[in-house]
Amino acid sequence: MKFLKLVFATALYLALLCSVWLLVVNFFKVNVVFYAAIWTALIAVGLQTALVLFTPLLRGFSGLEKFQQVASCVLIGYIMAISVPTVIDRSLSFYILEKLQQRGGGIQLSRFNQVFTTEYMREHRLVDIRLTEQTESGTIVIQGDCVKLTPKGERIASFGRFFRQNLLPKQRLLMGEYTDQLTNPFRRSDPAPDYLCR
Repeated sequence: MKFLKLVFATALYLALLCSVWLLVVNFFKVNVVFYAAIWTALIAVGLQTALVLFTPLLRGFSGLEKFQQVASCVLIGYIMAISVPTVIDRSLSFYILEKLQQRGGGIQLSRFNQVFTTEYMREHRLVDIRLTEQTESGTIVIQGDCVKLTPKGERIASFGRFFRQNLLPKQRLLMGEYTDQLTNPFRRSDPAPDYLCR
C-alpha cells in the first residue's frame, strides 16, 4: 500500500510540475529557460511539500519517508529541468531533426554548413539568446560594443577548458573518424582576429 501511495505522490508531483511549467511559459516573462525550469521545479516541490505535510497524502509514513519522497521530487524536478525544456531549447540535435522535418525529410549533406550559418543562427537568434543567458548568469558584461568576461565567467571558462581538455573522450567519432579535435577546438582558431576589444 505504501508503494502505491509513493507512486501516486510522485505522479502528483509530475502533474504539479507540468501545471506550473504551463503557467510559466504562457503567462510569465522568462529571461533564461534553464533558470525558469529550475524555479518551476522548486515551486512544484514547495506545493508537494505542503501536500505531504498538511494533507493525508502520505498518512502513515514516517517523517524520514516523507522527507525522502520530497527529496526524490527535488531530484526529479532538476532532472526534468535539464532534460526537457533546456535540452530542447538549446539542442542542435533537435534543430537538425526539426529542420529535416520542415524541409520534407531530407537536406543535402554538403549544404548543412549553410543551414547552420544562415538559417540556424537567424531562426534561433543564437547570439542574442546566448549573450542574454551569459549576462543573466553574471559571466559576461556588455560595455558599449564590447562583451567582457567577468571574474565568475573567467572561473567557469577555465573549468570548462580544463574539463574539455582532460575529461572528454580523446577518441570521439566525428563523421566516421575518431578524433580528439573537440578536446581543444581552439587549435583551429584564427591566429589574430580583428574583433578584439581595444
